[in-house]
Amino acid sequence: MSDFAAEFAAVGAWIDRYLSNARDYPVLSKVSPGEVASRLPASAPEHPEAFESLMADFESVILPGITHWNSPRFFAYFATSAAPIGISAEALAAALDVKAMLWRTSPAATELEEVVMRWLARLMGLPDTFTGIIYDTASIGGFTALAAARESLDLEIRERGMTARELPRLRVYITSETHSHVEKACIALGIGRENVVRIETDGELRMRPDALTAQLDADVAAGMRPMAIVATVGTTSTTTRDPLEEIVAIARGRNIWLHVDAAYAGIAAIMPEFRSILAGAEHADSIVVNPHKWLFVPMDCSALYVRDPEMLRRAFSLVPEFILDAGEESGRNYMEYGLQLGRRFRALKLWFVLRYYGAEAIREHLRRHIALAQEFASWIEAEPGWEIFAPHPFSVVCFRYAPLGLDESGIEKLNARILEDVNATGEVFLSHTKIRDRYALRLAIGNLQTAREDVAVAWRLLRGASKK
Repeated sequence: MSDFAAEFAAVGAWIDRYLSNARDYPVLSKVSPGEVASRLPASAPEHPEAFESLMADFESVILPGITHWNSPRFFAYFATSAAPIGISAEALAAALDVKAMLWRTSPAATELEEVVMRWLARLMGLPDTFTGIIYDTASIGGFTALAAARESLDLEIRERGMTARELPRLRVYITSETHSHVEKACIALGIGRENVVRIETDGELRMRPDALTAQLDADVAAGMRPMAIVATVGTTSTTTRDPLEEIVAIARGRNIWLHVDAAYAGIAAIMPEFRSILAGAEHADSIVVNPHKWLFVPMDCSALYVRDPEMLRRAFSLVPEFILDAGEESGRNYMEYGLQLGRRFRALKLWFVLRYYGAEAIREHLRRHIALAQEFASWIEAEPGWEIFAPHPFSVVCFRYAPLGLDESGIEKLNARILEDVNATGEVFLSHTKIRDRYALRLAIGNLQTAREDVAVAWRLLRGASKK
């Protein structure tokens, strides 16, 4: 056996032990700032070091500084899961070391991406008229979609830029619940934070179509140019859904680019009983979903679907001489559809996961996560002093402890202390949010291995912390 084979076998054995015993690790790292760096040498080694030494330092120095996102008791943010088969695919992709920028730089990488993007779209009920492209995160997919929205206005920004000439004020419409990456994209695209308009929401934190219409009318009357509307299916704080079909009608009637951020909840549409959450999305200009959030694909893998891929090429295509080829291929060159020149072979791990589990088994995992979240919510509702703080249609529950006699400030301090105490145990990791400026705790379920007993541990710790 070669040194590589033996070393890779040792890594594989370590990963297998880790995944089998993930509950044994403190979910939230307990190291202090600078502690990991202080245990590392100031300079790179001049001479080779033994593999055994590398693994020993990995376990003793690196592992204590890891927050275990792949733990069944990770309930913070959006809980994710890297399936073992996806980890294997990542290893194969790393071995091939593909740069999937042109069709000819690895035809299989390009064509597999085209195929698995069609697979995923069909599973979610999206029509074949969409073209799917894999990016690293929804943040980059959203930026890319908004760049295409800006290009669709025919303002010659690609060639002439946005400085030293007269242009209308471009406007992008979101809500207070929209993910912050949209605002960051508008900063990078030169739109400016002042032109990111927050539309009022209803009692369930959904974008109000009447408020959107009124704002669009006012902006057009003031000489501004609506550039894009961003509707969310599964907001980050509460997983609420904007009224997509009504927003689609407004966007189509006014010829405004509509981007749908379904990064988390869009995957739920592969279940027939949840297909309706994307009703209307077939008429959007762009849609983003994240297989690395709730489809068990290792980070990073985000799918952007666009109705007009040529608009992306108009915004981004710039082919340098050193990669031009005299024989022009008919295959797609993905480097022309975004900022990246070199691209990772991300389609491989999505392909492996979809084939290894199959759509029906994936649906059952999603259903189990949703059922666990609903059971957890029932425990909250049945416990005096605790309350559910937002609708919970998927696998995320927002809640808080609000005993009688405390004002909002007192409730926030109490729940912040409960969260700190629970996370300090190392047994679980939860996060918080603010809903209409009121503090709430969040429990998110998304790991393949998460079982009822894991959720029960979180509830036991929460109840115990509330009694201190």
